[in-house]
Amino acid sequence: MPNPNRGSVGFQSNEFEPEYDRPSKSELKRQSNELQKLGEQLVEAPRDRVKRVPMPEDIRDVILETQTITNHEGRRRAMQFVGKKMRTLDEEEVAIIQRTIDSWKGASKAETASLHALERRREKLLADDKALTVLLEENPELDVQHLRTLIRNARKEVAESKPPKAYREIFQILKDLGKKKKSDAEEEATDDESDDE
Repeated sequence: MPNPNRGSVGFQSNEFEPEYDRPSKSELKRQSNELQKLGEQLVEAPRDRVKRVPMPEDIRDVILETQTITNHEGRRRAMQFVGKKMRTLDEEEVAIIQRTIDSWKGASKAETASLHALERRREKLLADDKALTVLLEENPELDVQHLRTLIRNARKEVAESKPPKAYREIFQILKDLGKKKKSDAEEEATDDESDDE
């Protein structure tokens, strides 16, 4: 028979249950998996980029060492160790690493877009003689005769299925022009800043 006085003694049944102020096991596992993935992204990244990421020296060494392991099982164990080391980082260090990786993605998208633009410009040069006139108006310092020879040779290479030597050289000239314009713009910006001071 149930006790009729039960519950009327001034306390609630959940009053004595312990309160947890730490994350649940599921949340800890999620965080652990995120850090593991972050470590994997660093291992998959080029070595020179990893060396520039602001992180503790011991973690950088583990990541660079893991990149050299080719054995499947050895690499799997090394990746587990990378995850373990990543879990030693505090939230601020993890945020800095994440921002750095995100900036790589943005930079690589911009690089890819600029390379595609250069390829389109090269195709225009090969398809239309007016494109060469426009290029020379924008960049009067270019050697006209050399460019005409390269374009003629590139057209011949495409027609005869020869190795694309002139084709690549045109691309390199366009790429160098882009770098020169970028550095000129940066110099101009720093000159403007120094004039303002």
